[in-house]
Amino acid sequence: MAGRAAEPEVIWARPERTGRGPKPAYSRADIAAAAVRIADADGLDAVSMRRVAAELGCGTMSLYNYVPRKEDLYELMVDAAAGEHELWEPSGDWRADMLRVAHQTRSLMHRHPWLPRLMSPVYGLSPNSLRYLEHCLTCLDTLPASYGTKLELIAMLNGIVTTYVTNELATAERTRSLPWSQDQEDAARLAYLTGRIATGAYPRMAAAFAEAAGPVDLEAVFERALTRMLNGFAPHD
Repeated sequence: MAGRAAEPEVIWARPERTGRGPKPAYSRADIAAAAVRIADADGLDAVSMRRVAAELGCGTMSLYNYVPRKEDLYELMVDAAAGEHELWEPSGDWRADMLRVAHQTRSLMHRHPWLPRLMSPVYGLSPNSLRYLEHCLTCLDTLPASYGTKLELIAMLNGIVTTYVTNELATAERTRSLPWSQDQEDAARLAYLTGRIATGAYPRMAAAFAEAAGPVDLEAVFERALTRMLNGFAPHD
């Protein structure tokens, strides 16, 4: 008879370490911190059970006593990052508070460039993630909407921040790999684009460029995107 398939398990429902014996040598916080150090320095792909075990100074098989799967290791990392969120007393202005949340999350993702890759509801059940979510809902107490709507708002806000930061990180990575300066790259692309628009084949693009007052202010674009999304959740008479 075939063996029964393994049942799903959440690492937070497990004891810190399985089995009998002496007091565990490492806490989950120790393991998470080691994994975060590796990811911050060398990227998420550098995180492995072997590498984390070496960082801690233990055997790879010993680490499995604490963290059964690599996915659990990722969950510990996300929880550690979520613990860096500042949780303040809400001001009563839900839009201002959620903008503050968004800017803080953006800064957090820049400190930990691997984090956007792990932004998933799968890793949203950890203690620090739940505290962050409760904080966001508290900030939204003054918004007259159902909790389902408020959760949608939080998800959309995180989606905007994640997308924006992912693009920022990708642009920075590409810039580092260029054999010339970013200004030279931008000038070459602008010259090509200007030439294409001058053919008359793109009249609407030509009008858009004629209307532009100068370089795009990406910070202002970020702020407008968030504000417009939040305004969409505001009650309308």
